[in-house]
Amino acid sequence: MNQYFLKKECKELHAFPHVLEFAFKKNNTIQFGSLRKETCKFLRFYYVVDGRFDWNIEEQHYILYPGDLAIILPGQCFGGEKDLLDIGTVSWIHLEQQELEQQGKLAIGNWSRLSDTECTTIGKMLLVSNCQVFPKLKDAGTILQTIHKEFINQEIGYVARINQLLDELIILVARQLTRHNNARRDFPQAFTKLEQTLRADLSHQWTVDEMAALVGLGITAFSEKVKGFTGFSPLNYLINIRISEALKLLKRIDVQITDIALDVGFYSSQHFATTFKKLTGYTPSEFRKKHVAPSDETA
Repeated sequence: MNQYFLKKECKELHAFPHVLEFAFKKNNTIQFGSLRKETCKFLRFYYVVDGRFDWNIEEQHYILYPGDLAIILPGQCFGGEKDLLDIGTVSWIHLEQQELEQQGKLAIGNWSRLSDTECTTIGKMLLVSNCQVFPKLKDAGTILQTIHKEFINQEIGYVARINQLLDELIILVARQLTRHNNARRDFPQAFTKLEQTLRADLSHQWTVDEMAALVGLGITAFSEKVKGFTGFSPLNYLINIRISEALKLLKRIDVQITDIALDVGFYSSQHFATTFKKLTGYTPSEFRKKHVAPSDETA
């Protein structure tokens, strides 16, 4: 597929005032400063065709691979990990959309055939979901490729067809969110037992291989399931368990912070302090001072 780049002022978009940009870009060299972090003023969809992209969405770091779709809401911060566009091929579309209010609907315009109720439901789902990247969502790539063909050929009914495809893209994202939320509600018993096992021996330096073996899965399948159910990679999932257990132990004034660090699986008190502050905003000693009541200290 040839590269293309359509902006709002292009004649191809005159019939689509709601489409601000539509592009397919093959990047053969790293372009420094080409994807600086900025607050978005519209609804963005990015689909990775090939390559590997390091992006930040709302201060969260994501690595995207072929078949992955990223969605960035208006008001959210987005940019390259190092303000650059990596080598690879990416397709994107930007849609006019006012910033979503706390309970606001997805106000995408009269071009859409989605009902007000559906737009409100989808808007709420996007607001409350932490899911910014949908892995291996190749249907999104097919939709964007079909939109491109419609723009190129401009056969009879192409305006209606492109708007229909935009609806399909939004519906696809909404249904993926629904499946993601259902998966989290149906957290398998095997993972509950896994967490119990990890908490029972947090001082052990668990590897992804060992955790996967505990639930009878290969590393790849295990990593995907943990990401789908918790939103974290297996190691970050484990770190969160370590920190949650440390929070309990820090309320016991009789236990030294260095001992807590080793008991919950950190290799040093410095590593523990750095990770703890990153996730809570406090150092362990600051947390203990702020959250342990005087009565607890003398108990």
